[in-house]
This record gives sequence, structure tokens and C-alpha cells, in this order.
Amino acid sequence: MNGIVIVDKPQEWTSQDVTARLRRVFQTRRIGHGGTLDPMATGVLPVFVGRGTRGVEFFEHAEKTYEATLLLGRITDTEDVFGNTLEERPVDVTQEAFLEILAQFRGKIQQIPPMYSALKINGQKLCDLARKGREVERQPREIEIFELTCLEFTGTGARLRVRCSKGTYIRTLCKDIGQALGCGGCMQELRRVQAGQYTIDEAVPLQVLLDAPDPESYLRPVDTMFRDHSPVTLTANQEKRCRHGNSFSMSLSDGTYRCYGQSGEFLMLGKMESGVMSTIKSFFEPEG
Repeated sequence: MNGIVIVDKPQEWTSQDVTARLRRVFQTRRIGHGGTLDPMATGVLPVFVGRGTRGVEFFEHAEKTYEATLLLGRITDTEDVFGNTLEERPVDVTQEAFLEILAQFRGKIQQIPPMYSALKINGQKLCDLARKGREVERQPREIEIFELTCLEFTGTGARLRVRCSKGTYIRTLCKDIGQALGCGGCMQELRRVQAGQYTIDEAVPLQVLLDAPDPESYLRPVDTMFRDHSPVTLTANQEKRCRHGNSFSMSLSDGTYRCYGQSGEFLMLGKMESGVMSTIKSFFEPEG
């Protein structure tokens, strides 16, 4: 079995829990996921199966879109409502003031990763250190918030839509917004509604997948993750060179293409430069 299944991850499951369970479902050890979701988070989790795992690396820099609920007035050690409360403050924030603050968090900003995260410093996960009561200095990292919209404001909180770059912690974003408002805040809920090319409308609830008599029917072809690149069908000679890892001439504009064989098989993601097509990543099954 080869391809990608878009899982709607349930709460309380880690991303690793999902892939471990699906190894048994698809009866293969070759499986991986694109973009870790915290256990409390739900939503889009692309899982790559078989030869599809060759596409995982292209998901590292994929944009993600989330819908998050921010609770104002509460500060916790984990930056979400599941952590220990460190402080509670009164909330006196108008919708106008809230919307004005959001502007500070759009575009390229600096963010300090939370202690309760899987990020490693000197070979140790921050979350492991945090559980031992230790806190270490973390350097701020540049992230980019492409979209930050208030979907609903309640006075004591808000529902936000966030489209962001790799490495963004929505928990930290919620905490920082609360801090900027002076009342503090933490994340109450988080749902990923899009990862790369895949949306929540395409996602399959995990339990449906586990109960399916034919789970393979939920696998999407791996080329669907590159659907923003133009397709091109190779000639028989070009296909032969492609399968041997060789570059070849083509009359196409420079850019990245989905390359297909004579039978329609997706062969590779290719790079066209100065009349020459070369392999970025191959996806065909090797002969023999």
C-alpha cells in the first residue's frame, strides 16, 4: 500500500499514537506523519504510507491553518488550559482593543518556544525537562503569521483563525496575545483545518479508518500533495532516463513539475532549468 491518508486526529491521541496504530491497519512499517499535533489538538494530520513516506520531507515547510480558542485572564505553565494555573487576572478588554492588538502578531515575528514542547536542547526534549520542574533558556525563533483573524470575540476570550509557517506554536501565540493585552491568556482549544494542500473536509475520522473493512480505499495518490505544480507526461525515452536517475532535455519553462510515465504512473517531482529536467524526488517503485 502506497499513498497518503488525511486523518482527522482525535483529542488525547499523539501524532505518534496515530501512526503506530495505522502501521497495523495498513500492515507496513513504512509510515510517517506530516506535522506533529499536540495531544489536546484535533484535525488534519497527513499520514504517509509505503512509498508515500518519500513525501514527508516536503511537508516540513508546509503552511498550516488552525482555528484556536483563546481564554483571557488565565496564565498556565503549559500555555493551555490543561496546565497548572500560575496566575489569574481580571479581564477588561474591548473588541476594538483586541482587534488592534492582533495586528502586532501578523507577518514575521519572534516567538520563544514553550517549555512543554518536543523541541530538543542539548539532546533533551524541553517537555521532559519541564516535567522535572526545570526551565532552560530558549532562544526566540522567527516565524511568520500569514493570516490572523478573529472569528468571534466574547469579552473573556476569542476564536481565532491562524495561517502560519512551520515551527509556530499556537499556544505561545495565545499566551503572547494575552500578555500584550495585559491580562494574560492561554489556549483553550485547537483544531488544524488545513495542512499544505489538504483541508479538514478531506480528512477521515481516525475511528472510521480503524473500523474500515478496506482502509486502502482512503489512501490518496502521493502526487496530490503536489497539485499546485503543473503535470507533464514524459516520452518513452525520457521515462527511461528518469527511471535511471538521469536528467533529460525538454521544451518547458523553468519551474517544478509533476512528471508522469506513459502509463500515467507518477514518477517524480522534477525541476526544469535551462531546458533540462532533473529529479527532485522520485516516487516510482524500483524495478526488481
